[in-house]
Amino acid sequence: MAKTSMLQREKKRIKLSKSMFNKRKNLRDILNSKNTTIEEKLNASARLQKLPRDSSLCRVTNRCALTGRPKGFYRKFGLGRTKVREAAMRGDIPGLVKASW
Repeated sequence: MAKTSMLQREKKRIKLSKSMFNKRKNLRDILNSKNTTIEEKLNASARLQKLPRDSSLCRVTNRCALTGRPKGFYRKFGLGRTKVREAAMRGDIPGLVKASW
């Protein structure tokens, strides 16, 4: 099980990135637009840099829903590799069986 402080930090990042998504998107649109002037782009870049670092979506890490493990994560199931294997062995995931040859 992951430390609770790490899980809380991840929840904080998710909340912050959701709340700042539109603001970041608008600033990125200004930066990527061909019609804006250099001064507007510099201003937008400065405002984007002043936003919290954790408000970026790329800072959010996928974690296992049961254990909080950040590595070995399967998006399709929302679980880590060990918990996917355990669920497959129990038959909890329909259509998924352990390979044997």
